[in-house]
Amino acid sequence: MKILLHTQWFDPEPTFKGLLFARALRDAGHEVEVLTGFPNYPSGKVYDGYKISYYKKECIDGIIVHRVPLYPSHDSSSFKRALNYISFCISSFLLGLIKCRNVDVIYSYHPPLTTSLSSVFIGFLKRVPVVLDIQDLWPDTLSATGMINNKKVLKVIGVACKVTYKMSSRIVVLSPGFKSRLISYGVPENKINIIYNWCDEQAVTHFQTCDSKLPDNNKLNLLFAGNMGFAQGLPAIVMAAELLKKKNIPVNIVLLGDGVGKNHAIEMAQEIELDNIYFIPRVPMSEVGSLLSTSDILLVHLNDNDLFKITIPSRTQSNLAIGKPIIMGVAGDAADLVKKSGAGLVCEPNNPESLAAAITTMAEMSPEDRNAMGLAGKKFYYDNLSLDKGVEKFISIFKDIV
Repeated sequence: MKILLHTQWFDPEPTFKGLLFARALRDAGHEVEVLTGFPNYPSGKVYDGYKISYYKKECIDGIIVHRVPLYPSHDSSSFKRALNYISFCISSFLLGLIKCRNVDVIYSYHPPLTTSLSSVFIGFLKRVPVVLDIQDLWPDTLSATGMINNKKVLKVIGVACKVTYKMSSRIVVLSPGFKSRLISYGVPENKINIIYNWCDEQAVTHFQTCDSKLPDNNKLNLLFAGNMGFAQGLPAIVMAAELLKKKNIPVNIVLLGDGVGKNHAIEMAQEIELDNIYFIPRVPMSEVGSLLSTSDILLVHLNDNDLFKITIPSRTQSNLAIGKPIIMGVAGDAADLVKKSGAGLVCEPNNPESLAAAITTMAEMSPEDRNAMGLAGKKFYYDNLSLDKGVEKFISIFKDIV
């Protein structure tokens, strides 16, 4: 088959369904091309070595990549973010029709919804089946994160979502909760497949040494790594650090990455003069494993929202695969994975007291008990969520609809 991966974000941007996925499909004997934008995520600034132009074709590891223009932005401005999404939708639709030829199936990464709209109309005009991979449920996520609060706009987005669901040949979701939600929206159950996300296994096992280091002060290092947006509930993490400091719990909380919520978290920590919380700028994916592997505890955390109960944050998989104990501050499906695997402890989301209590419990465990949790999580990952198992399922779906 010739498979077109249509995604607004692709390497060198941080993404777990990018080059890794493309290479795996190619290695399984399929021809793969990518339709994407010029790299600017998550800072909103175009990466060094790239310049926005009408069109750029490049070859990465033998994969043909078609880059189309977009308005680069990823800040807190809803208008600029919408312009970013819509510009890619239009350019990828027009240039996708022209540049991407003889395609057998289109894989469309969602979000944003605008990419999926472009995909289904390209598929309609080219008579090619489309598989939507839904990682965020719109408009639910937009409302939950506060990005859009206008009910009329959310209603329009909801209608557009239903259009993409109807025009797609198959829909892939990342959790049982997502499937149940789509069924409640009227999507036929036999059209939906659950494929858990995987992580960049090479990045967490064959990583490069990172110049940034975790604190070396004879305390345990708890690491939160990934995007630091409003959904991640950073204020609750900062307040948990304050509680730990008051009780003299020997744990450093280290936050690795960037995002629109980071500056406020830094200001909070400075205002209450915390000396047990550290912020490390985003590092290349190839170096993240270096920090994960040297940590003692890993943290996954989101705000308390019904939508997040049916999602599984992407960092969950890498945290499982690295073999470190996890504190899961997300309710629902993500918490169920940690409980089922025996990989760590669960706390209430956006609850500083609950988070601090979980951290305290983990800190009081023996190194052997923490290590046993990490090994249990790693085994669960490779038995159920690995790249090989996920790609096999995707290829099976592609063959079915082609």
